[in-house]
Amino acid sequence: MVLQSLKNGLWLSCILRTPKACFWSTASGGLIVQSVSNDVYQNLAVEDWIHDHMDLEKQQVLFLWRNSPAVVIGRHQNPWQECNLRLLRQKNIKLARRRSGGGTVYHDLGNINLTFFTTRKKYERMENLKLIVKALKALRPQLDVHVTDRYDILLDRQYKISGTAAKLGRTSAYHHCTLLCNADKLVLSSVLKSPYKGLKSNATPSVPASVKNLFEEDPGLTSEMLLDVIAKEYATQHHIDHHITLINPADETLLPGISNKTKELQTWEWVYGKTPKFSVSTCLNMAYKDSVLDVKVNMDVKHGRIEVCNIDLPEQWLPPGLYSELVKSLTGSKFCPNETTTLVTTLLRACPQDDELHNRWSVLCENMIMLM
Repeated sequence: MVLQSLKNGLWLSCILRTPKACFWSTASGGLIVQSVSNDVYQNLAVEDWIHDHMDLEKQQVLFLWRNSPAVVIGRHQNPWQECNLRLLRQKNIKLARRRSGGGTVYHDLGNINLTFFTTRKKYERMENLKLIVKALKALRPQLDVHVTDRYDILLDRQYKISGTAAKLGRTSAYHHCTLLCNADKLVLSSVLKSPYKGLKSNATPSVPASVKNLFEEDPGLTSEMLLDVIAKEYATQHHIDHHITLINPADETLLPGISNKTKELQTWEWVYGKTPKFSVSTCLNMAYKDSVLDVKVNMDVKHGRIEVCNIDLPEQWLPPGLYSELVKSLTGSKFCPNETTTLVTTLLRACPQDDELHNRWSVLCENMIMLM
């Protein structure tokens, strides 16, 4: 055991490092585990593993985790609709799709993630959120925090500090939520603002909300303090020892099959390919030399791939054969800037050696890539 120090008068947890591969079966009643990883795909894989493998009739589980910068979308959401993908790529922020429903959230190390695992019969997210509020009040009685009917936690009656999502299996269930302690709000607001226009989708849209960090209310708060007080309240309510077991999500001896779960969550087919069918109908205002050219683009995208593609170009701007080849190449390809860049580069090599033609082709292709 490792005893952590006193912080701000709060007795922090006694962290128990239990021998590998045995603590799942030896603990009874309830279990509190915390990931040592900050990788979003590994931590989401742990959720899947616990949901699929744990006997939640015997023990309920609280899973504590934090991620390096990442945007996490709900199971039935459209990433092009939910966030600024170009900005994510520029800032090297990961994009992940979880298996639960709900809206899009931004994660960084100032954001805490909590997952409550139970049987489906015992699933009760309102009680879980009340547990969090009770813990916060125990830590800072002056905090004005309460749970709404939408299963959010509000600070000062107006600022969202926690959002909720859930997965209900046949016999098992989990409810997970965020808790904003000291997240980068500038990055949060910029990456969760989609620049894409003319996109129509039946995907689940996120509901915008004003957010605030608990740190803004009380600069003395830290993520570690919040994690500990919530774990302590969970232990009290479930009549278990206040022990947090640290787990490594890459440990196959502890979590057999976890690597495959992690790999699947990173694939293009899962992150983008699971997007519900959508359409793009927009007008590209292409600047070329001293003029601006209006080009109408209509596309249907299914499973993340372009199913139908129409580009309405002015007559004589490109040879019909070259235009047709572009449309033909895009149809069936991924709605993805990297794949489209590779396609147009290949087509450009076959383009007639004409500077004017090359310039026009490049302008069109650059604008098409910007759509994605």
